[in-house]
Amino acid sequence: MSVATDRSAARRTREPGTPPRSLVALASAALVAGTGLAIWVLPAETGGWARAGRPPHARVGPPHLTTLPAADRAPGPALPSPVGGRPSGFVTFVDTVRDPLYNLPRAARQSNVRWFTLGHLTAGQHDCTPEWGGGQEQDGNPVAGRLGRLRAAGGDAGLAFGGPSGRELAAACTDPGRLTAAYRRAVGAFGTTYIDFEVRDPGDGETVLRRAGAIAALQREAAARGRPLTVSFTLPVTGTGLSPRDEAMLRSTREAGAEIAAVNLLAPIWRAPTGQADLRPVASAVRAAHPQVARSLGEPTAWHRIALTPVLAGSQDLTAADARKLVAFTTRNGLAWLSTRGAAPTSEVTRLLTAIAR
Repeated sequence: MSVATDRSAARRTREPGTPPRSLVALASAALVAGTGLAIWVLPAETGGWARAGRPPHARVGPPHLTTLPAADRAPGPALPSPVGGRPSGFVTFVDTVRDPLYNLPRAARQSNVRWFTLGHLTAGQHDCTPEWGGGQEQDGNPVAGRLGRLRAAGGDAGLAFGGPSGRELAAACTDPGRLTAAYRRAVGAFGTTYIDFEVRDPGDGETVLRRAGAIAALQREAAARGRPLTVSFTLPVTGTGLSPRDEAMLRSTREAGAEIAAVNLLAPIWRAPTGQADLRPVASAVRAAHPQVARSLGEPTAWHRIALTPVLAGSQDLTAADARKLVAFTTRNGLAWLSTRGAAPTSEVTRLLTAIAR
């Protein structure tokens, strides 16, 4: 009997109710395809994740609580929760106007830095509208536009108001309500949990109280949402410590209800006659500022409330040995964090500075 005849006979002897093999194969293929589709559309694990385009854990609020800039609201996987809280370890400052090509997520991967500070926001053409460098709209900054991808990589960044140029927002915006709203818009737009005030001139008493009142209001609002807002002040320091006006400003700000987490000291690097960096004046300046910070913040001791930021005139201002000394000084005294300003240190020095324990 031929093979064809045998197969025909097998089909004729199939038990009643048994579907043809071709139909079984077709149904199996449909089941596999349907299962694959079901798995594809299932929601991913949500532990530590949030919907794309909105800072994680942010609540839907009034119109001023905006989401991240449009550049970070592209379709795709939701972003993990940012580091949040307050800076620690080594904090990289980024001048977003002078260095518009700075890539936050790439820098985080290459340097192992988790915290950045983005500056500076000052008063724009309209006194109560903060802009980058006083001339670039908040959502038009390419560096800040990468903040979402930085958070996806496990990092975070704060916003720096003030700085060496432009009009400080609290001095330019004399209406307390509009000033508070201006800070609120900036904080909400970038979903940040940390802001810094780099005050080169503390201003008169009214300016100090306007700024303090706005900070206190924002911190109350943030606490009510369950996302505390960390605030620091960046101030210049000399061999005698802080200036009396800066010390008084800190005290008045704290007494007005604002909580100051840290005072970041800008300390210029001194050069010895040999041309080498001399870090002893930096250490002396920090020690001189310590009792001033403690008194201003109403603390018996304030080492953990002090951050140190050496200001470099050139990339060679710090050697590898200097970097190790700075890290040791920061760790030994329990300072809040370490950073640098001015010229970028060499790659070797950067690697040593960023190795500081977080």
